[in-house]
Amino acid sequence: MMGMEGGDVFKAKLDQFMERFGMRAPGEIDITRVRWKEAPTMLVPSILSHIRSNAPNEHREKFKQGEQEANEAIQVLLARVKATRGGLRKAKKLSRLITLYRNTVGIRELPKYIIIRYFDIYREAILEEANILFEKGIIENKEDVFYLTLDELVALLEKRFTDDVKELIHSRKGLEMQYRKLTPPRVMTSDGEIFTAERSNEQAPPVALIGIPVSAGIAEGYVKVVRRLEEGSLNKGDILVAPYTDPGWTPLFHSAKALVTEIGGMMTHGSVVAREYGIPAVVGVENATKILKDGQYVRVDGTKGYVQILDEKN
Repeated sequence: MMGMEGGDVFKAKLDQFMERFGMRAPGEIDITRVRWKEAPTMLVPSILSHIRSNAPNEHREKFKQGEQEANEAIQVLLARVKATRGGLRKAKKLSRLITLYRNTVGIRELPKYIIIRYFDIYREAILEEANILFEKGIIENKEDVFYLTLDELVALLEKRFTDDVKELIHSRKGLEMQYRKLTPPRVMTSDGEIFTAERSNEQAPPVALIGIPVSAGIAEGYVKVVRRLEEGSLNKGDILVAPYTDPGWTPLFHSAKALVTEIGGMMTHGSVVAREYGIPAVVGVENATKILKDGQYVRVDGTKGYVQILDEKN
């Protein structure tokens, strides 16, 4: 990288980015997940997709445009409130609340950011101890340490562990493979009772996929199914279809024209970011990543909450 033209500049910016956000990762709430700073190549598809699909400074122009549209919408809303009884008083209070919300809503992400930074510290400490065990041949891979409990790890380091460590880890890997084949129910009570139901939407066309409308608007485009962030290479205007999204997926939103996820609600990550980017989104679409295929032309109605397949392009 340093031997390429502009490589030193890119490296400096990358190091700066990793210092602030390198602890993030897809599924980052799971401490076993590899972090961006450990495998920066995870970001390569997103970076290339962004370069291919967005002009220089386009994101800044979009931000300015979004800010202008938001201000115009606020003025329209305040004018409607003023036209009601006691409108001047109501509009003054509403204006103050809008300003408060628009300037503080981002703080809701701060606790998660801090938690993930702590998780990164914990992960580094655990892997440091795992490296000792790996060098001694006690475990076969450093990542195998995550198949042990903290008490087992401490006992192992203090030479109080009496079980066959490698056999125990092998057994737990087998259990993990079994668990991964299971599909958890959407709703389960604390008593273990499972509820199932079929979604219905009288406003949706026949055979449309039904979900939860979380970001208003209608968009049409070609489907791009992304099951893992490492696969995340979008063309400008693609419809992003994913199992879920978290902060690690945010770079893909620059290219996406709309979002469809299998899991989510009004305040989950994808829903919030879709509204921030002003793109339609429908979440909670069961088996969306299996039913929808790359290249299909679809309509995403984020107002009424459905996805309609318009044309097969494969």
